[in-house]
Amino acid sequence: MASEELRMTHVSIAGLGNMGRGMARRLLTEGHGVTVWNRSPEAVGELVALGAERAGTVAELFAAGPVLSVLSDDTAVAEVFDESVLAQAGPDAVHVGMSTISVDAGRALAERHAVAGVRYLAVPVLGRPSVAEAGQLNLLAAGDSALIESLRPVFSSLGRRTWRVGDRPWQANVVKITTNLLIIHALEAMAEGFTLAERHGVDAHDLHELIVGTVFPGAVYEGYGRAMADRVYLPAGFRTALGSKDLSLAGAAAASAGLELPTLNALRETFETAADRGMADHDWASIAEVLRGD
Repeated sequence: MASEELRMTHVSIAGLGNMGRGMARRLLTEGHGVTVWNRSPEAVGELVALGAERAGTVAELFAAGPVLSVLSDDTAVAEVFDESVLAQAGPDAVHVGMSTISVDAGRALAERHAVAGVRYLAVPVLGRPSVAEAGQLNLLAAGDSALIESLRPVFSSLGRRTWRVGDRPWQANVVKITTNLLIIHALEAMAEGFTLAERHGVDAHDLHELIVGTVFPGAVYEGYGRAMADRVYLPAGFRTALGSKDLSLAGAAAASAGLELPTLNALRETFETAADRGMADHDWASIAEVLRGD
């Protein structure tokens, strides 16, 4: 398919969890045609009411336009985009994998697409569903540069910037895992710092205002730090259970590179304890309560 043809305004979305729905709503608002599919079909109705078209199969998604997939994990991606599905996708098919998956799964996915002749990019994102709906995501794109460029109208609708992070699709999966690991370290640092200050009579709100106004400005310390200071973790922007998943992905990526991450086990223990205390579905800033212990 020629570059101009790929600049069409109709795209497909596979996976209608919170992020997938946010992306679909944004694309509809921006005037794109959108075809949607979800493994649980009841999630489709809301978007159809907003103007999306319903696909009965993944093959119908590919027929409608470039497919953006936003699925939960390695298993879901492997099941939805298996060899038989890709073999039916057609010679002009394009798939943009936007899920947070392991490096091994990313490599395997790229290989399956290459064998089937389906063009594939990995473009995981930074941002919550509300950020997707506002068109302010950061997109981490790896793969063929010309294909990335041809999809720029779609990516520009979804995000404030598309960051090109590699020529091989799975490199974007590495960058997403790395970024989430850095966020988790920031959460742990704030949890420890706030608890230390509170034990000496310092108010967490005062400390939060200080750090975001001086040494650590930015969304992570501003948003998650405020949640810790307020001790409000519902509704969750990003669940503790997903943080545990990200730590597992980071561990696997490190092991595949022969690398030991010294802090990983301590972080895993904190997240596991939070889950054991009933905070698996709370925002991952709730790990602060593990250290506070009250």
